[in-house]
Amino acid sequence: MTQFSNTDLITRALATATDTRRIAFGDDALGATGPLFADLFPGKRAIVVADENTFAAAGRPVVDSLAAAGVEAIEPCIFPGAPTLYAGYENVEILRERIRPFEDAIVCSIAAGTLNDIAKLASGELSRPYMNVCTAASVDGYASFGASISKDGFKITRGCPAPAGLVADLGVIAAAPRRLTATGYGDLIEKIPAGADWVLADELGIEPIDDDVWDLVQGPLRDALADPGRIGAGDPGAIRGLAEGNIMSGLAMQAAQSSRPASGAGHQFSHVWEMEGHGLDWEPPLSHGMKVGIGTIASCAMWEEILSRGPAFVEAIDADEVVARARADEEIEAAVRRALIPRIAQEAVGHAVGKNLTGDALRERITAIKRAWPRVVERVRPLLMSPQEVADRLKAVGAPYHPEMIGIDMGRFRATHAKAQMIRPRYTILDALTDLGLLDDVVDALFSPQGYWGRHPHEERG
Repeated sequence: MTQFSNTDLITRALATATDTRRIAFGDDALGATGPLFADLFPGKRAIVVADENTFAAAGRPVVDSLAAAGVEAIEPCIFPGAPTLYAGYENVEILRERIRPFEDAIVCSIAAGTLNDIAKLASGELSRPYMNVCTAASVDGYASFGASISKDGFKITRGCPAPAGLVADLGVIAAAPRRLTATGYGDLIEKIPAGADWVLADELGIEPIDDDVWDLVQGPLRDALADPGRIGAGDPGAIRGLAEGNIMSGLAMQAAQSSRPASGAGHQFSHVWEMEGHGLDWEPPLSHGMKVGIGTIASCAMWEEILSRGPAFVEAIDADEVVARARADEEIEAAVRRALIPRIAQEAVGHAVGKNLTGDALRERITAIKRAWPRVVERVRPLLMSPQEVADRLKAVGAPYHPEMIGIDMGRFRATHAKAQMIRPRYTILDALTDLGLLDDVVDALFSPQGYWGRHPHEERG
């Protein structure tokens, strides 16, 4: 059977993916759309799904390629290009009902983030596969399972399969608006501290690292992030690495059946703001990757602060004192309900209380962290970037690099450190600091005049 991917990395990753079977990746990949569709879905008709912007970017070559491959196509479904299409469940319903009558038809979406998620979930709800033609290197989500969709104003990731096939034409991707490329860079750079968070969970025996999955993300990561200036300027050679890195992250999540390989504490900052609805009503809406980029700086700042204190600092922590100060589950629940809006708080209570340790269980966890810490330090130091380096890279690519640039004032940003620990069960640096009784202390240090955020007010960064 024809193999459409043209990099060894992607070919290797496809062997472990659960949903995606074929990828056409390269400088002239659009022409492979029709053959790929015919290979994946023999005898099926195609429904091209796009908005006016993505159809203008790649629609005609996609339609022509399908026709040349002998694929019968139904009239395309084209959403308006303005205002920016919203990842709302009502749009999923519109597309689902549009395609429902055509039982022998498969969606071929032309999209990056939002529209791909809409097509993904609409197809998934009909138990149909689909394929996607990528128009920007803006997310890792086009190659991952699940779709980030809002319903009743609340955005969460809803389960559905990843695309069976992907087309990633570097000419189309490089020509995407700079803000989309910048948001993809913000999403990808969080894999840096996410890797450190996974090492931490691995050393504590909480979530062991799968070496093969790890290599899919961390192997190409540094090269993919290497030249943010050229990436931001739309250089196809530099964007090739960004596009491949985001594809690899999505395939790794398929292989792991988890977002752990690509998502750590930095993503949890973004999740808080998304669940609070921040930026969803902007035009264009505040992108996921721009929020994740700020969360990446925050995560790296926490890592830098605790590592700067040296291994002996963690070794000297008095477990009995920390246990004596630990909060009971009832206190944790009350804190969550005070901190989070009601629609977030109910689910977060379960996560936060579930992670809360007291008594002998907390003492054992502290002992485990102290025992593992020298090895954690040894493993994460080569992985991490300083918060300053992350900020400089985000600035170079054209992404926000300070919370106030995305409309988050410093008081709200500081409070998000505690909120981010509450909303997910995943073990990260936020949880290790919480278990050690150090989260408030580290946050206080970072926001002091001598700390990272104290030294970098927004007016000095602009």
